[in-house]
Amino acid sequence: MSKKLVAYFSASGVTEKAAQSLAKAAGASLYEIKPKIPYTKDDLNWMNKKSRSSTEMNDPSSRPELTETNANLGGYDVIFVGFPIWWYTAPTIIKTFLEAYGFDGKVIVPFATSGGSGLGKTAATLQEVVPNAKVQAGKLLNGKLDATELREWADSFE
Repeated sequence: MSKKLVAYFSASGVTEKAAQSLAKAAGASLYEIKPKIPYTKDDLNWMNKKSRSSTEMNDPSSRPELTETNANLGGYDVIFVGFPIWWYTAPTIIKTFLEAYGFDGKVIVPFATSGGSGLGKTAATLQEVVPNAKVQAGKLLNGKLDATELREWADSFE
């Protein structure tokens, strides 16, 4: 049996709840990906092209700083990486996280919460960031989450 980690970034708390449910169902450790500078409501205003989230997502080289980059995450085989969908993909802080830890030889499984869009090409984008990991297609974890379904899904990545 592989050792699993659920790492997540949550700007509003929605993804955090999904991550907690997944970690509990999968018997996985939980790790919060925290930005060095927390996001405010104004930062998250996607209608404002000058908001922090908009400018980050419009800059492919954007890498928001993390509060920590020295957590002991190397002992995991499968890493579920959760985030809210921003502009049809993962927020740039997810790239910061993946680059900070590398995850060579690991299985990376994205999961996301979204108000309307799917994962799109997120897996392919993340695979470019961690070319020596195996990034899976992942899935959306919206709404009421069934523990049995979550466990079965998580167990499919042994």
